[in-house]
Amino acid sequence: MAKASIPGRSKTRLVPPLTFTEACDFNTAFLRDVTDNIAAAAREAPIHGYVAFGPPESAAFFSATVAPSIGLIDAWYPNFGDCLFAAIAALFERGHTAAVVLNSDSPTLPTSLLVDTAQRLARPGDRAILGPSRDGGYYLLGLKVPRRRLFEDVAWSTDQVATQTLARADEIGLEVDVLPEWYDVDDAASLRMLCAELGDAQRAPAGLRRYPAAHSARLLRVLFAVADLRSRIDMTDNAGMRRAAE
Repeated sequence: MAKASIPGRSKTRLVPPLTFTEACDFNTAFLRDVTDNIAAAAREAPIHGYVAFGPPESAAFFSATVAPSIGLIDAWYPNFGDCLFAAIAALFERGHTAAVVLNSDSPTLPTSLLVDTAQRLARPGDRAILGPSRDGGYYLLGLKVPRRRLFEDVAWSTDQVATQTLARADEIGLEVDVLPEWYDVDDAASLRMLCAELGDAQRAPAGLRRYPAAHSARLLRVLFAVADLRSRIDMTDNAGMRRAAE
């Protein structure tokens, strides 16, 4: 699930400490890392990668940004739940026996979680797979049957998304396998987390091997070297500490 990289419209919650142009560059780097990660998982499990994108006129951007092996699905609706369900439905319409929606802002998500999801969905019996995010949302939702109810009555972009999705699954009697928690990079705090992780200051949880996220790591190195990003992140930290003390 991805938006085109447009300054002032992409990853705006990362501004500050980033500029709008830098946030746009991170959106592109994340997209490339996530699709590369899908391709890596596809070498270990029967996975076909797609980008469900918007706005509709941005198809050329995605064609130029992701590998040719990644298909494109136009899934642009006012309600985010409708975008997710449209992507799920499109995958089943294309003949796939299971479908997964995945965020585009977890560039270091362990490849093993994608492989594990595919393997669980290949087992007999109906089930959903949910990967919870630290902010209360989810980074991944996999289904064996398109179930619209999972995308209804959910307060999108809040810390209740995963909880409400599990409640919808309980309503319809759907078994849910829950994966280990991971994080989205969508604000200054999670950007600092990414910097620490790619700099090896922060280790992945036991048993998980983070994806190296080469595009995001390269962009961070450039911004540290020529754009004073480290100082800006520290300033954001200090400002937050001052506000907390007031």
